[in-house]
Amino acid sequence: MPKGVSCSVSNCSFWKEGNNCVAKEINIEIDQHASANLNEEFAGDELGLYHQDEAEKSAATCCQTFKPKE
Repeated sequence: MPKGVSCSVSNCSFWKEGNNCVAKEINIEIDQHASANLNEEFAGDELGLYHQDEAEKSAATCCQTFKPKE
């Protein structure tokens, strides 16, 4: 589980009391690519899946690890 990751989204399945995230990994993307479907596998850089981006502000990013509680 990531250490020192604090999150206030209490309806996420990885959220625990004290704003602690218990996900094994965190995946963060810029908003421009937030709708990318990461559940499908493609070969290498075929679709530019392994890319690097820059965000000017934290507000331009989103956590793709979020999974709503059932």
